[in-house]
Amino acid sequence: MTDAEAKEGLDPRSFDARAVDWDTPERIARAKVASETIRSAVEFPHGARAIDIGAGTGLLGLSLLDRLGELVLADTSEGMLEQARRKIADGGLENVHAIHLDLIADPSPDSAPFDLVVSQLLLHHVEDTAAALSAMNRLLVPGGQLVALDLDTEDGSFHGSVGTSVHHLGFDRAELATLARSVGFVDVQVGDGGLIGDAEQGEELFPMFLLTARRG
Repeated sequence: MTDAEAKEGLDPRSFDARAVDWDTPERIARAKVASETIRSAVEFPHGARAIDIGAGTGLLGLSLLDRLGELVLADTSEGMLEQARRKIADGGLENVHAIHLDLIADPSPDSAPFDLVVSQLLLHHVEDTAAALSAMNRLLVPGGQLVALDLDTEDGSFHGSVGTSVHHLGFDRAELATLARSVGFVDVQVGDGGLIGDAEQGEELFPMFLLTARRG
């Protein structure tokens, strides 16, 4: 089946339809910057077991793999998971697995709990933020770390006309920190997460936050 045939009948804005072409130079560079931001903010336990929620093709999680003992890439898009599994197979990555996981609707995977939960630009796609944070909390061992990068409050320009399943136009940092504490996280901090957008292409730059917290 050709890529065009695989996409036939899919909403062209959907993650399934966009998966084959997802790994653009911009997104690869974005994942590298996110990885560096996380590395500077988080102390990785030796042999850490991590899950990347909303992993897509695995760009962020795989960029952290040298610091991890085991990695699970989780997403709801079968198209994205297909690309992630291709990378795993091509790289012979025996300590990486890709699974279908709906953070809200599905029970925790058998491989849980984890030392680290990471996500990038996931939370604004989940309608019930409290439920998402609570589910992330359950995925962690006691004292395990959450690291989430997402958008500060914006006016909807980030996704524009190609957005899909967008439930929040970013977040207020203080409100998100309060919400994280309310579901059982401790040591909650919300700091700068850098800018997103391609300045070289004249794109608008959007500020992101970095949420770090531990399961109590």
